[in-house]
Amino acid sequence: MYTDRGHDPSTDLVVAALDIGGTKIAGALVDGGGRIVVRAQRPTPAREDGDTVMRAVESVLAELAASPLWERAGAVGIGSAGPVDASAGTVSPVNVPGWRDYPLVERVRAVTGGRPVELVGDGVAMTAAEHWQGAARGYDNALCLVVSTGVGGGLVLDGRLHSGPTGNAGHIGHISVDLDGDPCPCGGRGCVERIASGPNIARRALAEGWRPGPDGDSTAAAVAAAARAGDPVARASFERAAQALAAGIAATATLMEVRIAVIGGGVAGAGEVLFAPLRRALRDYATLSFVRDLTVTPALTGTDAGLLGAAAATLALQAVPR
Repeated sequence: MYTDRGHDPSTDLVVAALDIGGTKIAGALVDGGGRIVVRAQRPTPAREDGDTVMRAVESVLAELAASPLWERAGAVGIGSAGPVDASAGTVSPVNVPGWRDYPLVERVRAVTGGRPVELVGDGVAMTAAEHWQGAARGYDNALCLVVSTGVGGGLVLDGRLHSGPTGNAGHIGHISVDLDGDPCPCGGRGCVERIASGPNIARRALAEGWRPGPDGDSTAAAVAAAARAGDPVARASFERAAQALAAGIAATATLMEVRIAVIGGGVAGAGEVLFAPLRRALRDYATLSFVRDLTVTPALTGTDAGLLGAAAATLALQAVPR
């Protein structure tokens, strides 16, 4: 990429990025200006053993390595479904049973010629993407959330990505907002995720009497469509989810003084069905003077958030003295 002012030196930087989830393993070469210049993708063999999953990762990396730009890739960034442990270099994604304390950093380093590898959770990766190229750009203190099958998140504090010692800082989904609420698979009770994730929005709507249409679609997207059409049970399920998110966001903002909360993930695609009750609920929870003006906004980086975030996190974390 060039400009009228001459060569943009940021594009000389190239980072290899991996976005690993339960459905797909995506890879890219990303330049220092945030442009994805090469892509590769494979389905995640999520029900297979760990080495089979790793072979899919290796296949993505091999496709990236076939590009002439590969030699300029000085590091590899990984954003993975969690839990992750960046300090140990291991991953244990809930939706990939074959990986439990899997030494992903070591294995990726071995197949990429010993390149440095940075690992973060997918919520932290999304946060890095939004701070670099998205809605949190220009904010020194931000919370970003991924509201999808689960609820994850990440933090920017004092202008820097704050990933924490294990790469999981900002994991808002497992803040308890209902002390007598349902047990959560994490071991807690009344977690944000147990109320506000897509499957739990649908679960609550079904339990309260909502029924899918003729196509049988019972996902949160179908609940959102019903809420948009005025179904009171569907609307109530989204309002409950919005209340849980508002409580978690307000608690985080009170603790960390973030100025903006950016929300991405599939559930955010519900639009005002989610955001209107969320903003109303925030007025009840974010009441102190220093959090009252908190901005809540949809994410902008979309389906590329994981790849851009893995690259951004790598650039950010490698710039911090160890």
